[in-house]
Amino acid sequence: MSAPVINGKQVSEEIRGGLRGEVERLVKQGITPGLAVVLVGEDPASQVYVRNKEKACQDLGYYSEVHRLPASTTEKELLALVDKLNRQTNIHGILVQLPLPKHINEKAIIDAISVEKDVDGFHPVNVGNLVIGDDSLLPCTPAGVIELIKRTGIEMAGKHAVVIGRSNIVGKPVSLLLQREHATVTMCHSRTANMKELTAQADILVVAIGKANFVDASYVKPGAVVIDVGMNRLDSGKLAGDVDYESVKEVSGPITPVPGGVGPMTITMLMQNTLIAAKRLNGLA
Repeated sequence: MSAPVINGKQVSEEIRGGLRGEVERLVKQGITPGLAVVLVGEDPASQVYVRNKEKACQDLGYYSEVHRLPASTTEKELLALVDKLNRQTNIHGILVQLPLPKHINEKAIIDAISVEKDVDGFHPVNVGNLVIGDDSLLPCTPAGVIELIKRTGIEMAGKHAVVIGRSNIVGKPVSLLLQREHATVTMCHSRTANMKELTAQADILVVAIGKANFVDASYVKPGAVVIDVGMNRLDSGKLAGDVDYESVKEVSGPITPVPGGVGPMTITMLMQNTLIAAKRLNGLA
């Protein structure tokens, strides 16, 4: 029997419904959440992400600014724009779309964004707060993953969670958030010798390795929750996750599809972070 599908679009819409109500209440108090997105260069995937973020702002009634800069923009010019946005009172969230052109130091740009406006959750202070369990703006994709697992109704406490991938954007933060939910976490990566042995023990399996259809049914414990963070473009032009969905759904428990799983959640959690930042910067949270 096929596993139940975790519908990221539906969960995302439910969360946005709650955000709309909060935005209306804030607007009545004279506060409109504001998000600035900065795009440097012509990366096609980044352009799609930025358009989707713009659409989400319009949909929820946020104030939005998109700064599209040429690939020739210098690091100094980008830092000057970040500084301007840090000081702009109608902007509560700043997102600089990654990757940046090679001549710009990504770390220097992330470090320059005000901690209170870092709605990507990438600033070292926000990352440090996540590590020690203090309150912080959480990275959007990992926060979306946790939300999807919660919506399955499965208790994470005491479960064995295995995360494949150790990136700063997904693997590391999602493992910390799973620990925050009292799961026991094992991290696997490209150098893990006995990966199948470990993943076969997972009650919750989160896959973020960037290899199309890498995980098949032989990696998965029967009934395990499987969250696929992968987004790979096949030669055919089709999108595929890191999980071989057709084979895995025959053995797993609740599973996310690609597209329509984790993807919609990332932008919704960004919108939630922007709302939280707007409230905090106005002394309301």
